[in-house]
Amino acid sequence: MADFGVTTQPRPTRIDELIDGTLMSKLDQVDVLSRKIFAGKLQGERRSKKRGVSVEFADYRHYVHGDDLRFVDWNIYARLDRLFLKLFLEEEDLSLILVLDASASMDWGNPGKFVFVQQLAMALGYIGLTNQNRVTLYAFNDQGVVPLPSLRGRRRTREMGSWLLDLAPGGASGFPEAMRQIALGRQGKGVMVILSDFMFKEGYEKGLRYLAGGGFDIYCLQTLSPEEVDPARHGLAGDLKLTDIEDQDTAEVTISAALLKRYKENLNAYCGKLRDFCIRRGIMHVTLDTSLDMTTVLLDYLRKRGLLK
Repeated sequence: MADFGVTTQPRPTRIDELIDGTLMSKLDQVDVLSRKIFAGKLQGERRSKKRGVSVEFADYRHYVHGDDLRFVDWNIYARLDRLFLKLFLEEEDLSLILVLDASASMDWGNPGKFVFVQQLAMALGYIGLTNQNRVTLYAFNDQGVVPLPSLRGRRRTREMGSWLLDLAPGGASGFPEAMRQIALGRQGKGVMVILSDFMFKEGYEKGLRYLAGGGFDIYCLQTLSPEEVDPARHGLAGDLKLTDIEDQDTAEVTISAALLKRYKENLNAYCGKLRDFCIRRGIMHVTLDTSLDMTTVLLDYLRKRGLLK
C-alpha cells in the first residue's frame, strides 16, 4: 500500500515571481468589465449610465423648479425662450474584490493551486489598480478571514504583492462563515472574484447564497491541478492510501480503469452542478487548470467570459 502525493512547486518569495514586467506590459491596456451599472464612492474613470455631473454630455430635459441653474443651457433658452437642463454621464469608479481560498487543499498539485491563485490575484489586482479601481483582497480558511483594505492606484502594487506573498494555506475552508463575513462587511458595489477549487466538504451552496443578490458581479474561478483533472496521466495507479490534506481522513483504494472513469464522471458532475448553481443565481463560473499559461488565462479565457476587456 503506497501513499499518493504530489510535489507542490515552491511558493513565490518575490513579487516578480507573482507577476513579471512582460505580463504587466500586456495588462496595461486591459480593464475589469462590469455587467451592471454601479454607483462608486469616488469619481473615477468608468462611465456609467447614471445621470450625474461629469464631462460627457448625455441629454436634455425640461427645467423644473428647484433644479440647479448652473446646468441650464442658456443658448437654447436664447433661441426657444424655454429652459432646458443639460444631463451628463457620470464617471464612477469600480470596486474589485478578490477572494482567495487559503485552505490546505489549495496547497497541492504541480503547478500548485495556491501559487496559481496568488499569481492570478496579483494580475487581476494589478489591472484594477492600473485603472484606478478600488481593489480589496480577502483570504479565508477555517481560522477566519484576512483582509487587505481598499487599495487604489498603481503605487499600491507592491503593498498588494507583499500581502499575497505573506499568505500561507492551511486548515479547512470555513467557506460559509467566511462568505457571510465578507457579505456583511462589504461596502459599495462592483465585481467580486472568488479563487478556489470549491472542494468544500460543507458544500459551496450556503456560502454563495450569502453573496448572491448583493449587487456584485460574481465570478467563481474554480482552480484545479492537472492531477485532479486527469489523475491517470500523473502516476495514480495500484493500491494506494489517500489522505485528505485538510482533515486527515484516509481511504484505501485500488486504482483501476473503471475507478478512474468513475472519478472523472463524478468530477465533471460536481463541476457541472456548481456551474448550474451559479448560472441560476447570475454568477459566472469558469474552470481553470493550473497548467494554463497566465497570459492565456487573462487575455483569452477571462476576456471571453466577460471579466476583462
